[in-house]
Amino acid sequence: QVQLVESGGGLVQPGGSLRLSCAASGPIRSINVMGWYRQAPGKQRELVASITSGVRTSYADSVNGRFTISRDNAKNTVYLQMNSLKPEDTAVYYCNADVILTWGLRFGSWGQGTQVTVSS
Repeated sequence: QVQLVESGGGLVQPGGSLRLSCAASGPIRSINVMGWYRQAPGKQRELVASITSGVRTSYADSVNGRFTISRDNAKNTVYLQMNSLKPEDTAVYYCNADVILTWGLRFGSWGQGTQVTVSS
């Protein structure tokens, strides 16, 4: 009954920028921490960035200084601004949210993923 939909992925050249969005829908009371993960072929899924309901942020060392995570609580949406992209950033990016439903049930929800390809 809760759906997370990512958008904004695509093909970009090295050094370019891309902005990902993830919108949560359904009978949502509130969302605690939200985050972005990524998984490249043959690699383990890794946490890229996270943001709490109090807008504290954290980043993986590999993206720190290049990526910025933000959220709009009124829209139940989290964003990932990706700058200075590198080929090693190529992966499927997944949105994750700790969702509390209107009747109090808590879910850890995942989006379907969006492909980001950095290549010349």
